[in-house]
Amino acid sequence: MPQTVSFTKGHGTGNDFVIIPDPDGVLDLTDDQVAVLCDRRFGIGGDGILRVVRAAAIDEGADAAAAGAEWFMDYRNADGSKAEMCGNGVRVFVRYLTDVAWASLDGGPLAIGTRAGVKTVTRSDLGFEVDLGPWRVEDDETLVRTRGGGAPRPGLGIDVGNPHVVVALPDEAELEGLDLAVQPQLHPLPPAGANIEFVVPSDPLVHDGVGGIRMRVFERGVGETLSCGTGVAAAALAVRHWAGPAAPDHWRVDVPGGTLGVRMPEVQGERHVLLSGPATLVYSGEVTLA
Repeated sequence: MPQTVSFTKGHGTGNDFVIIPDPDGVLDLTDDQVAVLCDRRFGIGGDGILRVVRAAAIDEGADAAAAGAEWFMDYRNADGSKAEMCGNGVRVFVRYLTDVAWASLDGGPLAIGTRAGVKTVTRSDLGFEVDLGPWRVEDDETLVRTRGGGAPRPGLGIDVGNPHVVVALPDEAELEGLDLAVQPQLHPLPPAGANIEFVVPSDPLVHDGVGGIRMRVFERGVGETLSCGTGVAAAALAVRHWAGPAAPDHWRVDVPGGTLGVRMPEVQGERHVLLSGPATLVYSGEVTLA
């Protein structure tokens, strides 16, 4: 029998999602069903699915539930594959929870379970801010080749709960001229693949103590998107790494879908990376699953 489910469409700086409420964890969406829902011609359209489920209701949420997180963000890429985290998605997820009164930020940070661990979200001047936790700079260099882009360029691996490779470009003309209709090739290919960010520093790089960059991104399992929250964080971290110890801890990152903020404060004795930006709910409806 066909199954009809409720949904809400939302986005964070143009990185858009189909939000499926499933608090009791009764849905078992197949990869094909996710892909159809995300299809921009035959479905609702989106870069991924956010299934809203109580952490205690699914096996993957057991650790999050034990850590005190009531809700788990089951994030799936547009091709149906599971992803560890989504920086824009978790803000949209929290916006949904607060709008339907399933959770509140009035009492302080809200803990959300993800496949990359529990993330905390608060309100910020840009909308919502998520603590992505510590990050890791990979030791080995990755070469990145784009279609029509000439010789491969070196990329820096940054892990912020999910894998990224960041490539520096010399100017905005090259950034705008990238052909990201085809997935860039990585060598060596990371075991779980990676999101790939292409960045150009602002001129000057730092203004009033805040660093600035522009970025485009090819998301693993999706394609080019207007924004990628964890990619924004990874890009800022990479440029900060290249700039050296005098680089600032606050960054402004412009993506095709808008502007996001990144900062790297010390939290309980170690550096964390925090991402801030808007989260918008567009419309709600019902859809029959294929």
